[in-house]
Amino acid sequence: MPGENIFLFVPNLIGYARIVFALVSFYFMPCCPLTASSFYLLSGLLDAVDGHAARALDQGTRFGAMLDMLTDRCSTMCLLVNLALLYPRATLLFQLSMSLDVASHWLHLHSSVVRGSESHKMIDLSGNPVLRIYYTSRVSPSVLPRFTGPCQTVPRRSDPGTSSPHLPGVSQRHTAPCRSQEAPVSRLPVLCSPPC
Repeated sequence: MPGENIFLFVPNLIGYARIVFALVSFYFMPCCPLTASSFYLLSGLLDAVDGHAARALDQGTRFGAMLDMLTDRCSTMCLLVNLALLYPRATLLFQLSMSLDVASHWLHLHSSVVRGSESHKMIDLSGNPVLRIYYTSRVSPSVLPRFTGPCQTVPRRSDPGTSSPHLPGVSQRHTAPCRSQEAPVSRLPVLCSPPC
């Protein structure tokens, strides 16, 4: 591998594609849940593919391991921020989840460096049983959450004189009927309006 451009290794190219799919997913999260879910799922599936490609092609690098972990962390953070916007009553739960995610991965990475490990994914199998299951399991425990809230909001076209101050030509948001008896939580205006 000396002299080769590691930035163009197949697993790293797959990692770049993951970033692009994640960015597309983030763009569509506020307005198109099915499109956002599809791109987020595609990015997640490529997470499994890049690891297999790295092992099969013997192209595992520290850069690839860091790219993979940073993409995972950023994807999780953006998803949790969007969920916090959709479910304001659960914001504290999402904030705690973000904090735990970042802190646990930072501590694990730091302890790997202190131990002199080549990668954060190389663990002592006699060590922590939770990490052993996480890093040796062949089944992905990830489940895609729904990007939509219990009550979807949809913009309504307004009369010329009654437009919303946030979105010209669109009246205040109309909330579709909820299954629960609670009043729907107001949401921020959608900043993108791509077709779904």
